[in-house]
Amino acid sequence: MATTDYLADPADLAVWLGVPADDAKLLQALGAASSRFRGAVRHHVSLVAGDTVTLDGNGKESLLLPAAPVTSVASVTLDGELLVYDTDYRWSTDGFLRRVGRYWPDKLRCVEVVYSHGYAQIPEDIAEVVIDQARAQYTVRPGLTSMTVGGQSVGFGAQASIGVTSQWTTMVEKYRINHGDAP
Repeated sequence: MATTDYLADPADLAVWLGVPADDAKLLQALGAASSRFRGAVRHHVSLVAGDTVTLDGNGKESLLLPAAPVTSVASVTLDGELLVYDTDYRWSTDGFLRRVGRYWPDKLRCVEVVYSHGYAQIPEDIAEVVIDQARAQYTVRPGLTSMTVGGQSVGFGAQASIGVTSQWTTMVEKYRINHGDAP
């Protein structure tokens, strides 16, 4: 994972951990936490320019693009025909692609969209939970709930045993795409 692809600044995590921002274990934990968040919310989160997706028509007025926020739509093609913005379709930052005065056909792989989506600046609440998750991954040994060294004993909290905090769950719900198709 490229350094620019992290959902939080390695330097911010380094402050919490007291290690250099280029520490390999820190970068591994931050990369894993970023990947985990992206998987949970079902989109890349970071800005992606010029992404091309092929969608199934649904016989309805609106389609939902697979990533948000949508920052621009360069083109929409329906069965090879280029559609015109405001005449044939409109779009929203929430990811809705709405047909104007018509419905999308109920047909597989008939709509191609070239669009840009995601955040140029990662929202602070996302960065915060990613740093929290990375801190846990950096410091907690898998499967370990407590540890005694000499006369000192350390117990690890709920995050170590269940894997996420309530704050993490709240942020995943806030930024998740396609709520209705979750297993």
